[in-house]
Amino acid sequence: MVPTVLGVCAIALGGAAIAGTGAARAPAPVLTVYKSPTCGCCSKWVEHVQAAGFRVIVHDTTNVSAVKQRYGVPTSLTSCHTAVVEGYVIEGHVPADVIKRLLRERPEIAGVAVPGMPQGSPGMESPTPTRYAIYTFDRTGRTGVFAHR
Repeated sequence: MVPTVLGVCAIALGGAAIAGTGAARAPAPVLTVYKSPTCGCCSKWVEHVQAAGFRVIVHDTTNVSAVKQRYGVPTSLTSCHTAVVEGYVIEGHVPADVIKRLLRERPEIAGVAVPGMPQGSPGMESPTPTRYAIYTFDRTGRTGVFAHR
């Protein structure tokens, strides 16, 4: 009888430990992405952020410019797709680890952007990548550099 009681206790404690581990994890952030239905590099970027653990909701639109304007993306920083996550705007081919850093540090900015479509950025993979900057922008249009690749 004692081994049975000990066995039951061990199983109960093990189950509680496993359940507790799952309960402690925060759900993956949700990125809402606005892109053209025909943009192949945008779809590759979506795959990149999904592989990094983000949940993604995609809205295909023929008027991505209106989305950029609604979220205050400076014209000089625009790219082919725009995303929103936890109150921040993500413009263009921003690497997933940079988005995670943004969400961890929570700076007082509107968002981050990779203007254009630099070769070697996520979704724009290339055997000859170019160096590029990831910029910040705020609601007044002020910009800065957040990271380099």
